[in-house]
Amino acid sequence: MAVTNGRRRLILAACTLAAAVGLVSPAAAAPQPLEYVNLGDSFSAGSGVYPVVPTAVSQCMQSERNFSHIVAQQLGHRLTDVSCGGAKTGDFYAPQYPGTRAQLDALTPTTELVTLMIGGNNNNTFAGAMATCIGAMVSSPVAQAPCQAQHGAKLAEPIETQTYPALVKALSDIHDRSPQARVFIAGYPWLLPASGSCYPQMPVAAGDVPYLRALQAKLNDAVRRAAKETGATFVDMSQVSEGRDGCKPVGERWIEPMLFATQPVPVHPNADGERAIAAEMLKAIG
Repeated sequence: MAVTNGRRRLILAACTLAAAVGLVSPAAAAPQPLEYVNLGDSFSAGSGVYPVVPTAVSQCMQSERNFSHIVAQQLGHRLTDVSCGGAKTGDFYAPQYPGTRAQLDALTPTTELVTLMIGGNNNNTFAGAMATCIGAMVSSPVAQAPCQAQHGAKLAEPIETQTYPALVKALSDIHDRSPQARVFIAGYPWLLPASGSCYPQMPVAAGDVPYLRALQAKLNDAVRRAAKETGATFVDMSQVSEGRDGCKPVGERWIEPMLFATQPVPVHPNADGERAIAAEMLKAIG
């Protein structure tokens, strides 16, 4: 039977439409989410904030509500979170616990976004200094600033001589492994107030509060300078966390105190603190 001109035109139009539909790729219809990797220590992992990630190694105490999970949810990115409580920069290069891997192994050439907090555990800066100053107060209970009197600049010296170069190396290696990635490293929110004290919640002598805060400021400055040297973006938490330290009451504080904390990991961000870090990260990412 002869094909009429009208039928011929209909067949041609149908074939043209089918070909056009075939040219529309799934990627054009639905853009793929960015590859996002979160690295770092307990502040990055949200250790102490429940619920924990069920598939993460238990010692890492990685929270489903840490800042990276909030960022990934807000931006629709595909998150690989290898942050782990207690991590030092050395754990970027070797497994920290059985079942973990070197954190930098999570990075690939196609990683597009990296966030992290790191440095506070290098040379036992945070926990060691706090324990040292608690011990100084116990041994000299009537002294105004026993920790500063006993240790002076010794607690801060390793930040410049050891932590800073380790931060520069870690950030440089992140860029080498993921050259396309934008890298954002946050400083630590204030653990202690600018002045005053809150014994026994934070059991250090009143005169040692500025001493410990200056130590934290030095660490944050090392993080800032390392970011600048390596082309990473420093996310400064110091201004927004003023008045949110571990001496403040429940509902105001972002950091839980040493004693009478509302979560199992003291002197660490609570859920409000992790949300605050996420908010600053999101502002920086844009």
